[in-house]
Amino acid sequence: MNSVLVSCGMLGLGTLAKGDTPAGQPVKAAFIYVSPVTDAGWTRSHDDGRKAMAQLPYVETTFRASVPETSDVESVLNDLVRQGCNVIFTTSYGFRDATLRAAKRNPDAIFLHCSGSQTSKNAGTYFGHMYQPRYVSGIVAGRMTKSNRLGFVAAYPIPEVIRGINAFTLGVRAVNPQAKVHVVWTQTWFDPVQERAAAEKLLDLGADVIAQHQDSTGPQQAAEARGRYSIGYNTDMSAHAPKAHLTAAVWNWGIYYRQVAEQVHRGTWKPEQYWGTMATGIVGLSPYGPMVPQRVRDEADAAKAKILSGAWDVFHGPILDQGGKVRVAEGAKMSDAELLAMNWFVDGVVGGGTSP
Repeated sequence: MNSVLVSCGMLGLGTLAKGDTPAGQPVKAAFIYVSPVTDAGWTRSHDDGRKAMAQLPYVETTFRASVPETSDVESVLNDLVRQGCNVIFTTSYGFRDATLRAAKRNPDAIFLHCSGSQTSKNAGTYFGHMYQPRYVSGIVAGRMTKSNRLGFVAAYPIPEVIRGINAFTLGVRAVNPQAKVHVVWTQTWFDPVQERAAAEKLLDLGADVIAQHQDSTGPQQAAEARGRYSIGYNTDMSAHAPKAHLTAAVWNWGIYYRQVAEQVHRGTWKPEQYWGTMATGIVGLSPYGPMVPQRVRDEADAAKAKILSGAWDVFHGPILDQGGKVRVAEGAKMSDAELLAMNWFVDGVVGGGTSP
């Protein structure tokens, strides 16, 4: 675990009432990361957001990296509060329970859990409609595949990951109904060796485009080594696989982190379940690789514009699941609550177990 970079200092706060915070106070923010800041993926995207937040004159930040998703994280949270941190961001799904317990124990601090769904008077959640750029990246992948077999290296079978796989697959099959997306699970968030090995298994099966919900660049590098294509995640990973990288679904967490800091500083922060869209800028696409033809770029950009218009979203019906059952009727749209609890795969996804 990385040590704290900047001491939060000691800060006295009055007890929060219904999520209220005193106006004009400095923001002493701490971030808890599940992987190292050098992962070039998920944690790197959050740490870039932390740095953007730290540019505000009334903000100090610190972080702990490579914190495992165990009960021990609660002691880390309590320790940061004792050091004077008044806003704490926990940036992994598995930190949920510890975050809620720490919030209950420390009512004078604000806790925000990324990808969670439970709030309290001093705890909120935040995420983004990452499924929107996932869908657009699927259009690119669906046009670029020649084998009609795409691979997806996935971390854990939780709604966040399932939703991303489904959105990607819907994008692929919107332009290439014959294509299928084969999934392999690693049961890791960050393990470059294991994640690359999972991609290699998919490549051995004939996949010629590799997508991922992983923190490392291992799957990207595996695709490049085999002369295949890849779709990145979290950050622009093109520098790690310049000959393979078609595009990536990316985060811009600085938008949200600065927003929270401003609310806390003004004394207007309230607990909420934040879920930013492509229109907010919190999620988007990295630049297309030079191998992506203009016609494919135009098709993907048209889908992006359609989403940004608000007239249509990815999970509009009709949508069938793997077994051919209608999950979303024609003309219907999945609610946020349904998306946050998604536990089934769309037609076109192969697998969903522990092997491709």
